Amino acid sequence: IGQAFPYTPIANPRYMIPDWSYGIRDDSMQKWVDEARAKGAKVVVVLSHNGINVDLKITSQINNINTIFGSHTHNGVFQPVPVKTPNGGTCLVTNAGSNGKFLGVMDFNVKNGRIVGWKYRLMPVFSNFLPADARMEALINKIRAPYEAKLGEVLAVNEETLYRRGNFNGTWDEVICAALMEVRGADAAFSPGVRWGTSILPGKPITYEQMMDQITLTYPATTLNEFTGAQIKEIMEDVCNNIF
Repeated sequence: IGQAFPYTPIANPRYMIPDWSYGIRDDSMQKWVDEARAKGAKVVVVLSHNGINVDLKITSQINNINTIFGSHTHNGVFQPVPVKTPNGGTCLVTNAGSNGKFLGVMDFNVKNGRIVGWKYRLMPVFSNFLPADARMEALINKIRAPYEAKLGEVLAVNEETLYRRGNFNGTWDEVICAALMEVRGADAAFSPGVRWGTSILPGKPITYEQMMDQITLTYPATTLNEFTGAQIKEIMEDVCNNIF
């Protein structure tokens, strides 16, 4: 069963998705779960783009889901979070991070139509030790070739660890906000705490490609606007309400 992020019109510009309708629809989700069970499903798994906080909440309101493989908030959850369901059952909520760092692996032991045991682990993905698919590698190299010099351009040498791992004050976010204020001449700047991208260690070069890893959103426009203190307070409270 698939579940899309219910707050897309809030987290993204609404004008980009005028014909899409979202929400936490417990009744609709329960209907799909019941239908799967009626057709003989012994294990029901949800592939979710809710984010872990919404997953934890929605799971507490729906029966007969065994586990949720979650995403969107990029949390690396090393062991599933057990959540009690309304009928007294338990659903395991998982999240395997982002950027292909881990593969979430869940093994169920199913006997006589019910789960009698499970094992879960985050399997680290060390891409440098995995042989590349020759055809795919050739295709990627061909596509990248015209841009390779630009992507490899060194912009600076890093002085501290650059990361985006939390909702607030990630060092990459601080650099982005400082750049926005300097270039735009603003008194304040906002950057979404998206928790993605690879970290850069101190003393390592920052390339153009690594910068683009952090700022190539689907809505990359930046604007300079005048706000009152009341408006800024309202924006920040709205963001906190959406997250927490």
